[in-house]
Amino acid sequence: MENVTGYKCIQCGSEFNLDDIEYVCKKCSGNLQITYDYQFIKKNLKKSNFAESSDYSIWRYKDLLPVEDLSLKPVVHIGWTPLYKADKLGDHLGLKNLYIKDDGRNPSGSLKDRPGAIAVVKALERGEEAITCASTGNAASSLACLTAALGLKTIIFVPASAPVAKIAQLLVFGALVITVKDSYDDAFDLSIKATEKYGWYSRNSGFNSYTREGKKTCSYEICEQLGWECPDKVFVPVGDGNLISGMWKGFVDLYEIGFIDHLPQLISCQAENMDAINRAFKSDGVIRPVKGETIADSISISCPHDGDAALKAIKESGGFAISVSDEEIVHAIPELARETSVFGEPSGVAPFAALLRAIRTNKIKDDEKIVILMSGNGLKDIDSAMKSVKDPLTTSPDIKELEKIVSNGLV
Repeated sequence: MENVTGYKCIQCGSEFNLDDIEYVCKKCSGNLQITYDYQFIKKNLKKSNFAESSDYSIWRYKDLLPVEDLSLKPVVHIGWTPLYKADKLGDHLGLKNLYIKDDGRNPSGSLKDRPGAIAVVKALERGEEAITCASTGNAASSLACLTAALGLKTIIFVPASAPVAKIAQLLVFGALVITVKDSYDDAFDLSIKATEKYGWYSRNSGFNSYTREGKKTCSYEICEQLGWECPDKVFVPVGDGNLISGMWKGFVDLYEIGFIDHLPQLISCQAENMDAINRAFKSDGVIRPVKGETIADSISISCPHDGDAALKAIKESGGFAISVSDEEIVHAIPELARETSVFGEPSGVAPFAALLRAIRTNKIKDDEKIVILMSGNGLKDIDSAMKSVKDPLTTSPDIKELEKIVSNGLV
């Protein structure tokens, strides 16, 4: 891969060749970042390449990705999800340039298909026969979806509390599912031990540096869909921190090769009961485990495994952190849907709830170009969606009975 130069540790800054290391830093066990030869990329990649490309998926950005053999890519279409200009919602909120990036339109219903795709290609390039990950649901269902048609054995560890809809996806796609009685963090630790013991390839975010490379493609799409203009602020759901660090990496890539002329502020959006990263950002920068519960299962992480990279992304972007309550998240589900026709799961609408709080606290200017990253489809957690709405009306198949409902002003 001529575009890739190697790895760099996010914590201690040590650099390694690609064949020197597998997952984490040899010196400090910190998470690694893939590094690129930006001068080489600038010589070989122009905006005109994209204007001429008919590949509207994450693979249109292959020159900015650490992959060698695209014949190994998953068969389903990943990426190039819609970026909607939310004029109705913007008018309601007093914002002139509000956009919704709907990544719930990916094959498995979440943004996690992006990192999963890169991890799967790397596993197949290495000749791996089995791949594993721990997940609260979305990363797992994504991996099962992507590997289903590839003959790659897939072992998934999920907390027993994962939503049934997400576990159903895993089983339908044929993954071996192991539910772990305790938390996501316990499932993560067990999956790492299994990786070491059985030699399975790990797709875990905050451990496998290639996942960040998939998530950054969302930043590429946002800028290209805006005519190679960079937004002013991007509201990002944050759990283990890998998504916001990946989004930042994507924007930096585009800035370094001259495709955009400025960088955005990234806003870390977490559930207030599980907001270790936001607490660290607002205090001394030290990430400490938190204990709590939240309806937003996809960002319910006690000890963020990519927290340091996330803090770096927030700080370097000049961004800030907002934690929202479960009540705010539940309220945001139907409000976003009714104003934009986008139905999100709790973690996916957390950025919208955070935007509402940011407006109330005067952190937003009305003319800023703002993107809300909606990361997961609402059908993945119907129980939570039902908590946000009233029960349906019921009647017999009799027009007179219907008339009673209508006359009561309920229709």
